[in-house]
Amino acid sequence: MTAEATPTITSTAPTGRQVWTRTRGIALAVVLILAAAVAIAAVRSTTRHGELDPRSADPYGSRAVAALLAERGVSTRVVTTLGAARAAAGPDTTLLVAVPDLLTPRQQARLHAATATAGGRTVLVAAGSWSVERLAPGVTADPATSGDSTLAPHCTLPEARRAGTADTGGIRYTTTHLDADSCYPSERLATLLRVPAASGDGDTVVLGAPDILYNDRLDEQGNASLALQLLGSRPHLVWYLPSLADASAAGTGERKSFFDLLPSGWLWATLQLFIAAAFAAFWRARRFGPLVAEKLPVAIRASETTEGRARLYRKANARDRAAAALRAATRSRLAALVGVPLARAHTPEALLPALSAHLAGDGRALHSLLFGPPPGDDAALIALTDQLDALEREVRRS
Repeated sequence: MTAEATPTITSTAPTGRQVWTRTRGIALAVVLILAAAVAIAAVRSTTRHGELDPRSADPYGSRAVAALLAERGVSTRVVTTLGAARAAAGPDTTLLVAVPDLLTPRQQARLHAATATAGGRTVLVAAGSWSVERLAPGVTADPATSGDSTLAPHCTLPEARRAGTADTGGIRYTTTHLDADSCYPSERLATLLRVPAASGDGDTVVLGAPDILYNDRLDEQGNASLALQLLGSRPHLVWYLPSLADASAAGTGERKSFFDLLPSGWLWATLQLFIAAAFAAFWRARRFGPLVAEKLPVAIRASETTEGRARLYRKANARDRAAAALRAATRSRLAALVGVPLARAHTPEALLPALSAHLAGDGRALHSLLFGPPPGDDAALIALTDQLDALEREVRRS
């Protein structure tokens, strides 16, 4: 008694090794991106921690300036809300706005209204075009920044002349005020402006870069002298660090869209992600060399393929496509029998005269049979098939 052989079943599911081979490139790219993001975050968290904070002793903090001012009898107070900054404005106070561009237009307008007639000094640090035109009307920020960080004063402002060269290079400004002091020019545009108030003894100082306030840059050039003179002209210094948590940023009559709530760099980040995705798609889509033929798990007979395609045509009622396929195949075989090149087998002007010469038949009937319109129903399609077979047999016999 013989045991019946069990058929071998070949699985088409990819193996673990194949999955790893296909995905290891993407996995490596993801790991590298995550590692780079962690490294960048770690570097930025250490180098920029406490930036422009008079309580911070980090390299980019400003504790050294506050300590030197305290030795000269100038008190320093840190505020983080617009209400506190507006309340502190006065003739004996210097108000330093650390990051003016973080303020909303409504906050900028309210802050300028409070300081314009207060009689004190307002110092704007690296104010861009977003804020300087509202906080210091008549002053415009140039789109191009200064190429050099260390500049000479080249002005008559006493504080600048006593300090000498300083690291003020950054944003450059122009002004329409004729009585303004334009100092530390870079390509004829000032990086430090002092604009007197329209009334009273107050003024506004626009500083193009925060470098002279950093702990690690205070002992270079004339940075310390310039910082102490600009911030120590009044007995009180209010250091305003704008905060995104300030309730005044929301306003009462100002409606924010979804895009206003996103961080300022979201557009560039989205563009970078799109470019990275495009490169990844291009990398994964590339193929080098010819395609590699793979063995099918099972062998499929040609007749099964033909029958399957025919059933699809029938299900879709695609008699036109079925007739076109039958006629094209017949024309190719007839062209080989009557000596017409295969490239011209589907051209009536080349195929029909050759067939007429072999069969001595009516050219119009042959044209209707081989190049005519599609059949209107299944019976006409079957009749067309029989006529094509008969024509091919007749040509072979001749």
